[in-house]
Amino acid sequence: MKKVITYGTFDCLHEGHRRLLERAKALGDWLIVGVTSDDYDRTRGKINAAQSLMERVEAVKGVGLADEIIVEEYEGQKIDDIRRLGVDVFTVGSDWVGKFDYLREWCEVVYLPRTQGVSSSEIRGVRRGVRLGIFGTGVVADKYRKEVEWVNGMSVGGQCAEFEAGVESLAGTCDAVYVVSHPRRHAADVRSALEAGMHVLCESPVALSGKDFRDLVSLAAERRLVLMDAIKTAYATAYNRMLLVVKSGKIGRVVSVDATCTSLMPPWQNPKDLEESWNSRQAWAPAALLTVFQLLGTHWERVRRKSFFAEGAEDFDLFTKYDFEYEGAVASVKVGKGVKSEGELVVSGTDGYIYVPSPWWKTDYFEERHEKAEENRRFFYQLDGEGIRAQLVAFSRAIATGRGPGNVTEAESEVIAELVK
Repeated sequence: MKKVITYGTFDCLHEGHRRLLERAKALGDWLIVGVTSDDYDRTRGKINAAQSLMERVEAVKGVGLADEIIVEEYEGQKIDDIRRLGVDVFTVGSDWVGKFDYLREWCEVVYLPRTQGVSSSEIRGVRRGVRLGIFGTGVVADKYRKEVEWVNGMSVGGQCAEFEAGVESLAGTCDAVYVVSHPRRHAADVRSALEAGMHVLCESPVALSGKDFRDLVSLAAERRLVLMDAIKTAYATAYNRMLLVVKSGKIGRVVSVDATCTSLMPPWQNPKDLEESWNSRQAWAPAALLTVFQLLGTHWERVRRKSFFAEGAEDFDLFTKYDFEYEGAVASVKVGKGVKSEGELVVSGTDGYIYVPSPWWKTDYFEERHEKAEENRRFFYQLDGEGIRAQLVAFSRAIATGRGPGNVTEAESEVIAELVK
């Protein structure tokens, strides 16, 4: 039996993909199709804004030409697959001529002509085009503007500062908006954006009370618009792999979660200098609290919060500590803009623990540690754009499919809004 293998992203599977698979199938008796994973695409600087890995696998399966489908996840896998699967022919589109000649050491290499006039990028642009407005200024807003350039089918439609105009001023040129105004104005700005017909990605916290958040969710549903909580950490590959390791039981039952996020803000002369700054709870608590909730849930038995405030500024906490008690578990969250500490995450279990070094909220590395050192494991994953890039992809996909709210549930966003007020 003559085995043939080909690889591709197969995003928005179209007639060109179908014809390529037909030609590949004709080269042998058994066709293996490797579908490139989202993570591997990101390591190569590609962002798939249209379909998830499973959607693309199902699309290839639906064509009915593949006898076997595998997932391509790492550099050098093609050689491993060819040798492991006993492949006779490797084939790919003619736009890669010469790129894979090195594989001739293991099998025959065939470059197939591409179907002219058909492009996944063009299809994505037609089907998924999103003009994103940026409401707010500063370092974070600049990061989002830059990361939009990496996302297929998304462009910046406009930007304005919160003190220049209302968020509704972006409605004429934008389909969606990223809100990064001051947290005390988030609820009002999100409401204005939704009422103006724009999908909303809002820097966390989306509101400063659970009730206000629920009202915004209801309004978004009523207008058939997407409302997403923009916690970047939730879209970092290493963070999500850490959650999977924990939930798979590798460290046993989780008994304790300890998360710390701190930074020292520039000196201030008087309390009025703090009025436009995000306090410790607003700036740091959402990411740290989210981790506790995604590991232990949102139904705790007791929670205690202790804050230390700037002199003369009753609402500006320089440091806050949250202590949670769950049935059979505890959690501690420390956040501060006037106190410095090691920004690490430790998840303690009955069979081991997870250690994520500082800054854990944008890490590309974590460790699984056990009593026996030989059982320890280290995990490395590329972090692109601090998670912003993948978050924008999820936002674009939610707009296209009408499904949300991304990697942060509404229940999680609601309790975060309640706890940071």
